[in-house]
Amino acid sequence: MLSRQTRPKLLQAMIDAFNLPDLRRRILLTIGILVIFRFVAHVPLPGVDLDALQQLFERMPIFGMLDMFSGGAMRNFSVAAMGVYPYIT
Repeated sequence: MLSRQTRPKLLQAMIDAFNLPDLRRRILLTIGILVIFRFVAHVPLPGVDLDALQQLFERMPIFGMLDMFSGGAMRNFSVAAMGVYPYIT
């Protein structure tokens, strides 16, 4: 086990952050929200024809650019992308 003086500073900063209960709670909450958002980003909206949507993206390059700004979530037409997308564009 490395002593406190021989640990890399980044590792020591992470250990110190997790020793503070309030900061640990905030970090874990943020990671949890990100995990949930990434999961929801893969759930497509019901009633959307994904094949027709794919063809639309292939025909119109502007939609491909908008999809790039949404991190690829618009191509899937996911619940999360449609909720966040108006704030991105």
